[in-house]
Amino acid sequence: MHTLNYQPVKLFNYEVFAFNPAAFVPSGKILSKMTIYPIHTGNFKLDGGAMFGVVPKGLWERTNPADEKNLCTWAMRSLLIEDGNRLILIDTGIGEKQSEKFFSHYYLHGDHSLDASLAALGFNRNDITDVFLTHLHFDHVGGAVQWNKDRTGYEPAFKNATYWTNARHWKWATQPNAREKASFLKENILPLEESGQLKFIDAAEDAHRIDTGLGFDAFVVNGHTDAQMCPILEYKGKTVVFMADLLPSTGHIPLPYVMGYDTRPLITLDERKRIFTEAAEKGYHLFLEHDAYSEVCTLQMTEKGPRLLDNGRLEHFM
Repeated sequence: MHTLNYQPVKLFNYEVFAFNPAAFVPSGKILSKMTIYPIHTGNFKLDGGAMFGVVPKGLWERTNPADEKNLCTWAMRSLLIEDGNRLILIDTGIGEKQSEKFFSHYYLHGDHSLDASLAALGFNRNDITDVFLTHLHFDHVGGAVQWNKDRTGYEPAFKNATYWTNARHWKWATQPNAREKASFLKENILPLEESGQLKFIDAAEDAHRIDTGLGFDAFVVNGHTDAQMCPILEYKGKTVVFMADLLPSTGHIPLPYVMGYDTRPLITLDERKRIFTEAAEKGYHLFLEHDAYSEVCTLQMTEKGPRLLDNGRLEHFM
């Protein structure tokens, strides 16, 4: 038995406990009996130009066709990790608590929902022990918080779970810049702190890869938003990387195909080059959160840079 080690950190007049990962999984980063499941929470639409930045429509629409409003369909795909008595959910989708007006901007559609996807596997929200948040934009964290019973306030949607982020990104999200303010909604974020269920993973300023303390590492990337975390899972002899917004879809594989939403696109470009090259050389399987058609892809290096090698459902590769 291992003793958890938490260090108190004073943040925004709250004492939040930062997790010491080395005290939790000293024997390694591979969960002993890991099983992973894609969790489809639904689809939404975003402007194709915003999703592909400076890339001309004539190029990006080959992989991501737009409708008459120039909107493309995107998935909100989470990942569930089962390991004995732990059930870890990576990201939570957009949730259900926002106003009808808010949702009208994003054209939610499809047959999937977080609850239905969990139920299909024999689980429910109360079974989740940990929620790992790659970052706190509304389409990744919205499902983490719900209305309380009488709709007078908010509460964590996973009442038995510990929620994990890092202090750098928490500060970035709770003191947002003008560009990202509309993506960091206080009702998605502050109730986590108020509940006492929030804990921080150490992600130092210069860290590129960290031990999360949850049985897996994560890349730390700063181009899309500050200190986004992309989990790295060792699973069935393969490496699976949850790409979050570093690689939204297979249509974003060419290095310059950086989203217009990214706050530091040149940093994103460097991060993509480093991680995509590593992924191609080592045969990583890249789990895609927003691709409407493929759950996973692999890469190959060409004279033009990284390109798609294979794509499909997670089970196709495992």
